[in-house]
Amino acid sequence: MAEWFSELSPVWQSFLATVFTWAMTAAGAALVFFFKTASRKVLDPMLGFSAGVMLAASFWSLLAPAIALSAASGQSAWMAPAIGFAAGGFFLWLADKILPHLHPGFPASSAEGLKTSWQRSILLVLAITLHNIPEGLAVGVSFGAAASHLPGTSLLTAVSLALGIGLQNLPEGTAVALPLRREGMSLARSFWYGQLSGVVEPMAAVAGAAAVLAIKPALPYALSFAAGAMIFVVVEELIPESQLGQQTDLATLGTIAGFLTMMVLDVALG
Repeated sequence: MAEWFSELSPVWQSFLATVFTWAMTAAGAALVFFFKTASRKVLDPMLGFSAGVMLAASFWSLLAPAIALSAASGQSAWMAPAIGFAAGGFFLWLADKILPHLHPGFPASSAEGLKTSWQRSILLVLAITLHNIPEGLAVGVSFGAAASHLPGTSLLTAVSLALGIGLQNLPEGTAVALPLRREGMSLARSFWYGQLSGVVEPMAAVAGAAAVLAIKPALPYALSFAAGAMIFVVVEELIPESQLGQQTDLATLGTIAGFLTMMVLDVALG
């Protein structure tokens, strides 16, 4: 770990880490300059990979530390993680019902949230933006937790989480930019909207890190809240999208590969 990075405040660490994850989203969106469309044989396993990364990260980087912190505090090891996990899932469910959005690969008639006359392109971007909020929050909370030096937390664990989320952001940028290009939007605008979906991650990360630093007893709740929100995204969005085509086996293998990748990153680095 670079010494200069480890000496930064958790808020700055969170910000820089999520600038990396945002850049990975932009890298995925940049594929629009080379391809106008993507084969489902490529896109489905990529989306499955994203789902696997988020599933593994939810446990090893978030829930496991939350359980360890709860147990170390002398309280019930499961109570705070369970409450936080349920709250995170409920928060994303509520946002899903309110914010107008459209998941990539679905017809306009499948738009969710409040009814609106917004363009399909805006609805597509909002879907991935909603997805990225819990990812940024997870990174910020993880760096904030690492600063506490409590059981189950470490700077390397936070870094591995940011690395895993960055990897799975690649297909997310692609999943936004290519459909926009296919619908006739210019190359520049397709890329712009594709990368724009990741801009919320640094904001959510900074908010998460600052919150847990201010209220350290809330750490188990915050970690498990982020996990619950991420699991909601996986089950409600990523896995269904990865199974839209005829490549269900490839999508499933992608999920397993993503899970293994994140598990190895977290255990090896954390």
